[in-house]
Amino acid sequence: MNIAKTTTIQSLQLSDARTYAWSAAFVACNIALPQLCHLVPGGGLVWLPIYLFTLVAAYKFGLAAGLLTALLSPIVNNLGFGMPPTAMLPVILCKSALLAFAASMIARRVGRVTLLGVTAAVVAYQAAGTLAEWAMTGSLAAALQDIRIGWPGLIVQVFGGCLIMRLIGRRA
Repeated sequence: MNIAKTTTIQSLQLSDARTYAWSAAFVACNIALPQLCHLVPGGGLVWLPIYLFTLVAAYKFGLAAGLLTALLSPIVNNLGFGMPPTAMLPVILCKSALLAFAASMIARRVGRVTLLGVTAAVVAYQAAGTLAEWAMTGSLAAALQDIRIGWPGLIVQVFGGCLIMRLIGRRA
């Protein structure tokens, strides 16, 4: 998938109204996609839908948009639909924030959307997130669940994230 020629990144700041517009759109997507995935038993655990648009927000538009999406999405989902469960919110918020940091940092370094860059962002947040979840829960098995059960979602994050950023790149 050669998207490097057509898809650049932007670093939106908190003072830019576009940061809030894009973040609101990504939060809405991070609400709708998990609702669809949760129609299938275990769908959230397999597809990890709460992270996809956080990845896109942070990689494509920078840390501000990424963190807004990362923090608001799980909280709004929890308050509105009870998912993720309140007990899991600290872990989900931590992993979401780690994803926002990793994706924005890697995107800034690479300078454009590449399959390798997006893969690196997913691997980085999963590695750090696994260690963080292990430290928070004391359970290595729980910490490895995203990798063991959620590998299809990780693949969707990489390829789906690249595709979404390519589509956004044509409009942004």
